[in-house]
Amino acid sequence: MLELRGLRVTYGATVAVNTIDLDVPAGQATALLGANGAGKTSTLRAISRLIPSEGKILFDGEEVTRLAPETLASRGLIHVPEGRHVFSALTVHENLQVGQTARSGRTTIFDLADVYELFPPLVPLRKRLGWALSGGEQQMVAIGRALMSAPRLLMLDEPSLGLAPVVVQAVYAALARVKSQMPILLVEQNAAVALSLCDRGYVLLSGDIALQGSAADLSDRDAMLDSYLGHGADEPEPSTT
Repeated sequence: MLELRGLRVTYGATVAVNTIDLDVPAGQATALLGANGAGKTSTLRAISRLIPSEGKILFDGEEVTRLAPETLASRGLIHVPEGRHVFSALTVHENLQVGQTARSGRTTIFDLADVYELFPPLVPLRKRLGWALSGGEQQMVAIGRALMSAPRLLMLDEPSLGLAPVVVQAVYAALARVKSQMPILLVEQNAAVALSLCDRGYVLLSGDIALQGSAADLSDRDAMLDSYLGHGADEPEPSTT
Protein backbone atom coordinates (compact mmCIF):
# COMPACT_ATOMS: atom_id res chain seq x y z
CA MET A 1 0.00 0.00 0.00
CA LEU A 2 2.92 2.34 0.76
CA GLU A 3 6.46 2.19 -0.64
CA LEU A 4 9.38 4.48 0.16
CA ARG A 5 12.37 4.32 -2.15
CA GLY A 6 15.48 6.29 -1.26
CA LEU A 7 13.60 8.69 1.04
CA ARG A 8 15.93 11.39 2.28
CA VAL A 9 15.11 14.35 4.53
CA THR A 10 17.54 17.13 5.40
CA TYR A 11 17.36 20.25 7.55
CA GLY A 12 20.09 22.45 6.16
CA ALA A 13 23.30 20.45 6.43
CA THR A 14 21.78 17.94 8.86
CA VAL A 15 20.57 14.63 7.44
CA ALA A 16 17.47 13.50 9.36
CA VAL A 17 16.49 10.54 7.14
CA ASN A 18 19.18 8.94 5.01
CA THR A 19 17.84 7.38 1.78
CA ILE A 20 15.70 4.68 3.37
CA ASP A 21 13.48 2.06 1.73
CA LEU A 22 10.32 0.97 3.57
CA ASP A 23 7.16 -0.96 2.68
CA VAL A 24 3.72 -1.05 4.33
CA PRO A 25 1.80 -4.00 2.85
CA ALA A 26 -1.97 -3.94 2.55
CA GLY A 27 -3.68 -5.74 5.42
CA GLN A 28 -0.78 -5.29 7.86
CA ALA A 29 0.42 -2.95 10.59
CA THR A 30 4.05 -1.84 10.32
CA ALA A 31 6.06 -0.27 13.14
CA LEU A 32 8.75 2.39 12.71
CA LEU A 33 10.80 2.31 15.90
CA GLY A 34 13.68 4.33 17.24
CA ALA A 35 14.86 6.67 19.95
CA ASN A 36 13.90 10.31 20.10
CA GLY A 37 15.65 12.04 17.20
CA ALA A 38 16.14 8.91 15.10
CA GLY A 39 14.13 10.28 12.14
CA LYS A 40 10.71 8.74 12.75
CA THR A 41 8.59 11.89 12.77
CA SER A 42 10.51 13.33 9.83
CA THR A 43 9.69 10.18 7.86
CA LEU A 44 5.94 10.51 8.52
CA ARG A 45 5.96 14.23 7.77
CA ALA A 46 7.76 13.57 4.48
CA ILE A 47 5.23 10.88 3.51
CA SER A 48 2.40 13.34 4.20
CA ARG A 49 4.28 16.01 2.21
CA LEU A 50 4.39 18.36 5.20
CA ILE A 51 8.13 18.76 4.63
CA PRO A 52 10.23 18.44 1.45
CA SER A 53 12.16 15.26 0.77
CA GLU A 54 14.11 13.42 -1.91
CA GLY A 55 13.38 9.97 -3.29
CA LYS A 56 10.07 8.34 -4.23
CA ILE A 57 6.85 7.84 -2.29
CA LEU A 58 4.32 5.44 -3.80
CA PHE A 59 0.80 5.09 -2.41
CA ASP A 60 -1.20 2.13 -3.72
CA GLY A 61 1.20 1.84 -6.64
CA GLU A 62 1.05 5.51 -7.69
CA GLU A 63 3.88 7.95 -7.14
CA VAL A 64 2.62 10.77 -4.92
CA THR A 65 5.92 12.49 -4.15
CA ARG A 66 4.82 15.85 -5.53
CA LEU A 67 1.22 15.91 -4.31
CA ALA A 68 -0.03 18.44 -1.76
CA PRO A 69 -0.85 17.25 1.78
CA GLU A 70 -4.57 17.92 1.34
CA THR A 71 -4.62 15.93 -1.90
CA LEU A 72 -3.00 12.95 -0.19
CA ALA A 73 -5.51 13.16 2.66
CA SER A 74 -8.39 13.25 0.20
CA ARG A 75 -6.99 10.04 -1.35
CA GLY A 76 -7.07 8.30 2.02
CA LEU A 77 -3.54 8.73 3.37
CA ILE A 78 -4.40 9.95 6.87
CA HIS A 79 -1.81 11.12 9.40
CA VAL A 80 -2.40 11.45 13.16
CA PRO A 81 0.57 13.57 14.25
CA GLU A 82 2.29 13.62 17.60
CA GLY A 83 0.57 16.12 19.86
CA ARG A 84 -3.01 15.15 18.95
CA HIS A 85 -4.09 18.58 17.62
CA VAL A 86 -7.65 18.49 18.91
CA PHE A 87 -9.66 21.62 18.10
CA SER A 88 -9.88 23.24 21.52
CA ALA A 89 -13.03 25.30 20.82
CA LEU A 90 -15.01 22.35 19.41
CA THR A 91 -16.77 19.63 21.37
CA VAL A 92 -15.70 16.00 21.20
CA HIS A 93 -18.59 15.29 18.84
CA GLU A 94 -17.74 18.24 16.60
CA ASN A 95 -14.06 17.23 16.51
CA LEU A 96 -15.05 13.78 15.30
CA GLN A 97 -17.35 15.21 12.64
CA VAL A 98 -14.49 17.30 11.23
CA GLY A 99 -12.91 14.06 10.06
CA GLN A 100 -15.66 13.57 7.52
CA THR A 101 -14.32 16.46 5.43
CA ALA A 102 -11.44 14.28 4.11
CA ARG A 103 -13.65 11.31 3.23
CA SER A 104 -14.03 12.39 -0.43
CA GLY A 105 -16.78 9.92 -1.22
CA ARG A 106 -15.02 6.83 0.14
CA THR A 107 -17.20 4.20 1.79
CA THR A 108 -17.47 4.69 5.53
CA ILE A 109 -15.46 2.19 7.55
CA PHE A 110 -15.96 3.67 11.01
CA ASP A 111 -18.93 5.97 11.58
CA LEU A 112 -19.65 7.99 14.73
CA ALA A 113 -21.30 5.07 16.48
CA ASP A 114 -18.29 2.86 15.70
CA VAL A 115 -15.84 5.44 17.06
CA TYR A 116 -17.78 5.75 20.30
CA GLU A 117 -17.80 1.96 20.55
CA LEU A 118 -14.04 1.87 20.04
CA PHE A 119 -13.52 4.56 22.68
CA PRO A 120 -16.27 4.23 25.34
CA PRO A 121 -14.75 6.96 27.59
CA LEU A 122 -15.74 9.51 24.93
CA VAL A 123 -19.47 8.71 25.15
CA PRO A 124 -20.20 10.85 28.25
CA LEU A 125 -17.86 13.56 26.93
CA ARG A 126 -19.63 14.26 23.63
CA LYS A 127 -20.36 17.88 24.56
CA ARG A 128 -17.07 18.59 26.32
CA LEU A 129 -14.78 21.11 24.61
CA GLY A 130 -11.40 19.98 23.37
CA TRP A 131 -9.42 22.19 25.75
CA ALA A 132 -11.03 20.44 28.74
CA LEU A 133 -9.96 16.91 27.74
CA SER A 134 -7.14 14.91 29.30
CA GLY A 135 -4.21 13.78 27.17
CA GLY A 136 -5.66 10.30 26.80
CA GLU A 137 -9.08 11.65 25.84
CA GLN A 138 -7.48 13.94 23.27
CA GLN A 139 -5.60 10.99 21.77
CA MET A 140 -8.83 9.02 21.46
CA VAL A 141 -10.51 11.98 19.75
CA ALA A 142 -7.57 12.46 17.36
CA ILE A 143 -7.63 8.81 16.30
CA GLY A 144 -11.42 8.78 16.10
CA ARG A 145 -11.41 11.89 13.94
CA ALA A 146 -8.91 10.25 11.58
CA LEU A 147 -11.07 7.13 11.35
CA MET A 148 -14.06 9.25 10.39
CA SER A 149 -12.23 10.16 7.16
CA ALA A 150 -12.32 6.53 5.94
CA PRO A 151 -8.53 6.06 5.70
CA ARG A 152 -7.01 3.71 3.18
CA LEU A 153 -3.79 3.92 5.21
CA LEU A 154 -3.56 5.25 8.77
CA MET A 155 -0.28 6.75 10.01
CA LEU A 156 0.12 7.33 13.76
CA ASP A 157 2.95 9.25 15.41
CA GLU A 158 3.68 8.23 19.03
CA PRO A 159 0.09 7.48 20.11
CA SER A 160 1.29 6.26 23.53
CA LEU A 161 3.43 9.32 24.31
CA GLY A 162 2.68 10.79 27.74
CA LEU A 163 -0.25 8.48 28.46
CA ALA A 164 -0.83 6.36 31.55
CA PRO A 165 -0.40 2.60 31.01
CA VAL A 166 -4.13 1.93 31.38
CA VAL A 167 -4.87 4.50 28.66
CA VAL A 168 -2.18 3.07 26.37
CA GLN A 169 -3.81 -0.33 26.79
CA ALA A 170 -7.22 1.09 25.82
CA VAL A 171 -5.83 2.92 22.78
CA TYR A 172 -3.97 -0.14 21.52
CA ALA A 173 -6.98 -2.38 22.08
CA ALA A 174 -8.90 -0.06 19.75
CA LEU A 175 -6.06 -0.03 17.22
CA ALA A 176 -6.06 -3.84 17.17
CA ARG A 177 -9.64 -3.64 15.89
CA VAL A 178 -8.77 -0.89 13.41
CA LYS A 179 -5.91 -3.00 12.04
CA SER A 180 -8.38 -5.55 10.71
CA GLN A 181 -9.91 -2.86 8.48
CA MET A 182 -6.91 -0.94 7.12
CA PRO A 183 -3.10 -0.96 6.98
CA ILE A 184 -1.29 1.05 9.66
CA LEU A 185 2.14 2.71 9.81
CA LEU A 186 2.93 3.26 13.48
CA VAL A 187 5.76 5.39 14.86
CA GLU A 188 6.69 4.54 18.46
CA GLN A 189 9.52 4.67 20.98
CA ASN A 190 7.71 2.02 23.04
CA ALA A 191 8.89 -1.02 21.09
CA ALA A 192 7.08 -3.61 23.18
CA VAL A 193 3.63 -2.07 22.77
CA ALA A 194 4.21 -1.34 19.07
CA LEU A 195 5.33 -4.88 18.25
CA SER A 196 2.36 -6.30 20.14
CA LEU A 197 0.16 -4.67 17.47
CA CYS A 198 2.29 -4.78 14.34
CA ASP A 199 3.22 -7.55 11.92
CA ARG A 200 6.58 -6.09 10.92
CA GLY A 201 8.96 -3.41 12.13
CA TYR A 202 11.84 -1.16 11.11
CA VAL A 203 14.33 0.35 13.56
CA LEU A 204 15.77 3.76 12.71
CA LEU A 205 19.14 4.85 14.07
CA SER A 206 20.36 8.35 13.20
CA GLY A 207 18.24 8.39 10.05
CA ASP A 208 19.25 4.95 8.78
CA ILE A 209 17.36 1.67 8.97
CA ALA A 210 19.53 -0.33 11.36
CA LEU A 211 17.26 -3.34 11.73
CA GLN A 212 14.10 -4.74 10.17
CA GLY A 213 12.07 -7.92 10.33
CA SER A 214 8.87 -9.51 11.53
CA ALA A 215 7.48 -8.39 14.87
CA ALA A 216 8.21 -11.84 16.30
CA ASP A 217 11.79 -11.71 15.04
CA LEU A 218 12.41 -8.25 16.47
CA SER A 219 10.82 -9.16 19.78
CA ASP A 220 13.21 -12.12 20.09
CA ARG A 221 16.21 -9.79 19.79
CA ASP A 222 15.48 -7.61 22.81
CA ALA A 223 19.06 -6.77 23.68
CA MET A 224 19.94 -5.69 20.15
CA LEU A 225 16.67 -3.76 19.80
CA ASP A 226 17.19 -1.98 23.12
CA SER A 227 20.66 -0.90 22.06
CA TYR A 228 19.31 0.70 18.89
CA LEU A 229 16.33 2.31 20.61
CA GLY A 230 18.51 3.73 23.35
CA HIS A 231 21.16 5.49 21.26
CA GLY A 232 19.45 7.61 18.60
CA ALA A 233 21.24 10.74 17.53
CA ASP A 234 19.67 14.14 18.05
CA GLU A 235 17.56 15.29 15.14
CA PRO A 236 15.97 18.71 14.55
CA GLU A 237 12.46 17.37 14.02
CA PRO A 238 9.97 20.24 14.19
CA SER A 239 7.49 20.07 17.05
CA THR A 240 3.99 19.12 15.96
CA THR A 241 2.36 20.40 19.16
